[in-house]
Amino acid sequence: MSYYFIVRIAISDKEEYQKYLHKAGEIFRKYKGEYLVTDDEPIVLEGSWEPARMVLIRFNTRKDFWDWYYSEDYQEILKFRLRAAECNALLAKGLDNS
Repeated sequence: MSYYFIVRIAISDKEEYQKYLHKAGEIFRKYKGEYLVTDDEPIVLEGSWEPARMVLIRFNTRKDFWDWYYSEDYQEILKFRLRAAECNALLAKGLDNS
């Protein structure tokens, strides 16, 4: 069953955020993560959500997600994202299509 990491990122320091991006993709792939969406200008259709960078990453299993999120590799770069932006993140379980 897939799990999805969904994050809204309101970037305030682009230079610091670049330090995060420099390694992020490589680390996601190492832990079986797959970018599905990266959009700097998502369109809000309902509600009062402030538009900001939107990222959606799929992991094959919940274990793959936790292995990635708490890995030394990711924790080493996460500090750059958290210093560079206001972030709202969540983990959602996908539908089992089997």
